[in-house]
Amino acid sequence: MRPKRTTRGALHRIAFRTNRLEKLRTIYVRCFCGASGEKHVSPAKGFESYFLRFGDGCRLELMRRRDIAARGSAERPGLCHLAFGCRSREAVFALTERLRAEGRPVVGEPRTGGDGYFESVGEDPGGNRVE
Repeated sequence: MRPKRTTRGALHRIAFRTNRLEKLRTIYVRCFCGASGEKHVSPAKGFESYFLRFGDGCRLELMRRRDIAARGSAERPGLCHLAFGCRSREAVFALTERLRAEGRPVVGEPRTGGDGYFESVGEDPGGNRVE
């Protein structure tokens, strides 16, 4: 859940974890006309990512973390999470509490992430992570 000037409930981005970051980026840029941003690198966490934009719509985040295999099934390659835009920090807090009140797990409390977005993370009934 991310504050952004957006239509309420608009899908903001889809994130994939991969062990082949550059290969996935190349395919989405060459074959699907994605426009890639600069690589984000966090050496302390062994983390790298790209945001790819497709027209004016949803973005795709491709992420690699060097210790992914050692971290367990929650951090396996593949779909990582869906992220929906919120209009403000207060809306992120409110949505987090709404999820909690409905009995949904909150696996990441509201915070500013390394990519600069204010976010929290919950789980849908299928166990998928939703920011």
